[in-house]
Amino acid sequence: MTAHAPPSTEQLMQIARDLCRQPSTTGQIDELRTAAEHIARFARLLGMQTRIVAADTTPVIIAHRAGRRPQTLLLYHHYDAPPTGPWRYWSHEPFDLAERDGYVFGRGVAGGKGALAAHLAALQTLLQRDSELPCGVTLVLDGGANLGSPGLAETLRSHTDVMHCDAVLASLGDRDAHGTPICASGSKGWLRIRLTARGPAYPLPAGFATSVANPLWRLTWALASLKGEDEDVRMEGFYDPVEGPSRADNATIGKVQIATAARRQAWRIDHFLFGIDGAALSRTEITLPTCNLSSLIVEPQMDTPAIPAQATALLDLQLVPRQQPNAIFDLIRQHLADKGFADITLERMPGGYPPWITATDNPFVTRVATIGATVFERPLPVVPAGPYAVPLSLLAGDHPVPTVSIGFTPATGAIFGPDEHIALSDLSRHSQFLIELLERLWT
Repeated sequence: MTAHAPPSTEQLMQIARDLCRQPSTTGQIDELRTAAEHIARFARLLGMQTRIVAADTTPVIIAHRAGRRPQTLLLYHHYDAPPTGPWRYWSHEPFDLAERDGYVFGRGVAGGKGALAAHLAALQTLLQRDSELPCGVTLVLDGGANLGSPGLAETLRSHTDVMHCDAVLASLGDRDAHGTPICASGSKGWLRIRLTARGPAYPLPAGFATSVANPLWRLTWALASLKGEDEDVRMEGFYDPVEGPSRADNATIGKVQIATAARRQAWRIDHFLFGIDGAALSRTEITLPTCNLSSLIVEPQMDTPAIPAQATALLDLQLVPRQQPNAIFDLIRQHLADKGFADITLERMPGGYPPWITATDNPFVTRVATIGATVFERPLPVVPAGPYAVPLSLLAGDHPVPTVSIGFTPATGAIFGPDEHIALSDLSRHSQFLIELLERLWT
């Protein structure tokens, strides 16, 4: 049983409603600036020293307040959210938070703003009760997480005066089949690349395909050389740095139970790749790197049959420990050159970061899992990483501190889809968890 009163449902819902009411679509700078000002005002009401930093035009909010004890916990959140898509697919207006059957619906409530609201409500509750925090708290609130946190590294380097901390806690990740948060002590890295193939100066009639190279075909062939139908990445040396999990981590990963049937139903898929399920699915998502094709675009876009002038593709790769973004980028460039695609232009997109590992048996990680078990009434599974990339490598700084990212919402929460949602009980427990953590972490 927990010892400290959580925020009221009304208090929690009011903060979540205020955050979700303000659109903050990823990449929409005007929306992000307005949202940043709105969030910063709330942080100042909590007595936190607060600043907004325009990191490559993507605002980052940094706020700090000291506490009774000298230690400081850094809380990482993001407030950018994916586009809503057509509103007709929603059961209500996406920015008007709705509660139905024990669930809260709204854009951002599962993918960032809900977790932030839960933590702001926890801090508010502690201050209303004691007029001070049990320990120091620093908030780093990212406006570009869905694009790989562009500018975050520069922001943190230029504001070292408030960046000292003793540990880092993020709120990204999945929950297991019992609804218990999965604790990831580290994170995969992230690399984003744009590939461009150029053709004629302007579109040509399709009949000239006998004599003019089509940039879309060139790009398609280049992409096919990177990854096979067996899902194996074909770049020589890509897997060379990859090391499997330790025996202890492998045993823990094997015990993680994912709600696979709920995923398939929510995502409307018949099966996972190669029919994997159970422990094999957990192990795949946690331990393997990815090479994902996010988009393929021709320019100009037109319905008339033609040879396009240009074709572009966006790749995003999640990297496991020892795979460094710079090295992988060079590997892709060399691979394409060796395969005869030197004409394909590669551009490393802003954002991305190296992978990060804190040992799963680190005392901070163990303490977080132990305290979490008292709130969620089940042991919290601890794994070295997960399918959600978090910029822990940037937050840990030059003097590495231990990190944890605690799962906030099930993967079925439709973070990128219509009717994004989270259980109200999960929102409340996430808030309660932070109260318990701040009270007991360094006692």
